[in-house]
Amino acid sequence: MSALATDGASADVVVRRTPGADGLPGAHGLSFDLSALRWNADGEHEVDHLDVQWPAATLARTTIIDTPGTSSLSREVSLRTSRLLTPDENAAVTVPEADAVVYLLRRLDASDIGFLERIGAGGGGRQGVSGPLGVIGVASRADEIGAGRIDALHSAREVSARFATELERTGLCQAVIPVAGLLAFAGATLRQREFDAFEALARMSVDDLSVALLSADRFAHPELPLPVPADLRAHLAARFGLFGIRMAVTLIRLGVRDSATLARELAERSGVEELRTVLDVQFAQRADQLKAHSALTAVARIVAAHPGTRADDLLPHINSLLADVHGFAELRLLGRLRTDELPLPADDVTELYRLIGGSGVAPHLRLGLPPDAPGGELQAHAVAAVRKWRGRARHPLADRFTTEACLTAARSAEGIVDQLREPETTPMSRVRPPRAR
Repeated sequence: MSALATDGASADVVVRRTPGADGLPGAHGLSFDLSALRWNADGEHEVDHLDVQWPAATLARTTIIDTPGTSSLSREVSLRTSRLLTPDENAAVTVPEADAVVYLLRRLDASDIGFLERIGAGGGGRQGVSGPLGVIGVASRADEIGAGRIDALHSAREVSARFATELERTGLCQAVIPVAGLLAFAGATLRQREFDAFEALARMSVDDLSVALLSADRFAHPELPLPVPADLRAHLAARFGLFGIRMAVTLIRLGVRDSATLARELAERSGVEELRTVLDVQFAQRADQLKAHSALTAVARIVAAHPGTRADDLLPHINSLLADVHGFAELRLLGRLRTDELPLPADDVTELYRLIGGSGVAPHLRLGLPPDAPGGELQAHAVAAVRKWRGRARHPLADRFTTEACLTAARSAEGIVDQLREPETTPMSRVRPPRAR
């Protein structure tokens, strides 16, 4: 890990792994000291951000920017995030710092909507260019929405659907995913000692355990007669929360017999796997499109900030490309399909979801064909899909949502036809510079 200053100086940061306060397995964390850095340049330097390198395959293709909360007790800390995602509108040129945004929220209030609006404008409202192409909302403490009950994630999913409906209506967000973050992390790092403790709790009567789990303090109280030591109970409450303890015990009662299976089940029920799927389909597989959008946005803002040159001729072409981003329509529809139902047969809804990239953006994935399908077969299926969904869009009884969804699917199929007909190109290749005068 390296610390970088605003003037470009850098310094290595020593990271140490430290145990938690209870010293139990699974409570480890990372600690580092920024007070005695050895900078590679003379003078005083202020840390602007930390650059973390981690040997993960996903990070080889993706850069994650972790920002402070927007409602931090320190105003200066919150301003760091605002400056990154919503640059100063009075600046001569503001360029996007992120291609996509994952926005964590506990509830949907005016401050969240206001900040998402500023992200959408990208701080470039004066230049007429929007912000990042993709924005995903995450209800990051979904278990708290249901007060830690066993059906908390179901309640959180209903609340998230309302969030998504409101945000989609205003065009601020493509989807809102409920995630129990504490459970996701604890499940991924589950230890055998913790599993043994859950097994012991599962052997208790349902009523006795329910009374013990009325609160975290009661559950960890030393005088409570439970088959698990008080210090380990406190550890479980801190690591899993009451919702996680109830979920783990319930799964064991339903037949889970080993720690590996329990870890998988907890991860699945935490919502993190669903989030990973959404991030893969809507961000990772569309990385080139997201980066192209950011590049076009940056060029448009630079050209708009310096009028009166021959580069002015580029601006209409760039704005046309930014306005005609079919992938953005696909992302919006994918998000809406998570909360709204189409009045179509189940097989047609599945086909539409797949066609607009819900299972992947490769042509064979969109068409539901094997990877080795010949080009002629892909072409024939794509043409048939265009005809089918154009016809569905013209149905006299179709409502507006259904018509728009069918037209989006037809446009996706047309894109496959074009992709199979011509070599794959980037949007930038269609921008022709003005002729020399």
